[in-house]
Amino acid sequence: MSSDLSVTVGDGIALLEMRRPPANHFDEALIGRIVDAARDLDGDKQCRAIVLASQGKHFCGGADFGSGEFAADHVTAARRLYEKAAQLFDIRTPLIAAVQGTAVGGGLGLACAADFRVAEASSRFVANFARLGFHQGFGISVTLPEIVGRQAAADMLLTGRRIGGEEAVRLGLADRLAEPGRVRAAAMELAAQIAEAAPLAVRSIRATLRGDLAARVRDALAHELSEQKVLWATADSAEGIRASLERRTPVFRGE
Repeated sequence: MSSDLSVTVGDGIALLEMRRPPANHFDEALIGRIVDAARDLDGDKQCRAIVLASQGKHFCGGADFGSGEFAADHVTAARRLYEKAAQLFDIRTPLIAAVQGTAVGGGLGLACAADFRVAEASSRFVANFARLGFHQGFGISVTLPEIVGRQAAADMLLTGRRIGGEEAVRLGLADRLAEPGRVRAAAMELAAQIAEAAPLAVRSIRATLRGDLAARVRDALAHELSEQKVLWATADSAEGIRASLERRTPVFRGE
């Protein structure tokens, strides 16, 4: 347990709670702590499912380009972050993301790293990268089309529009639609259903379904970073990030 991540285990279920409200922005350190906690839980026979949740209004706002490591050096911060993020896909215990509020940018990538996503009608899933002027990251190039299909992924990525909870369920992006205020409870209920099944069979079935996902994500992360490195050097990217921090509409010039 740390100040920005709590771990609670009971009745076969582990609850990992990110504690950086309201947006729960992540960095290499927080993703590393999530990976380390999940690895420890992989070795705990009493843990049969993991729920990833967050404190405050939003699930995760991705990286914070206004301060910290990403503000200082996008490329180095992203490279270090992706090295940790890749390890999420090696976790053997089923993972459920409880998405209240918004999962945006890399926060969407974190939600897509889970096996299941639980949302409510007011939840928002946003692949806003094109509106920031750069390429998607966090393995979304693989995970998002794997979950919703190529066309729906293209729609989300090229428009950057917000996907509400009900549409997310229709697309398959969210697996359960909870009543207002019950996202975490619904995620715990799904985890309990998994925890009741034979644990060795669950891990075996999950491994078969995921196949070479971890390897494909690692390849995607390398490509994503190479594209991001180029686009982060453009005027459009500088404008997109600046406009986001200033809460205004960006003006892109293709430069």
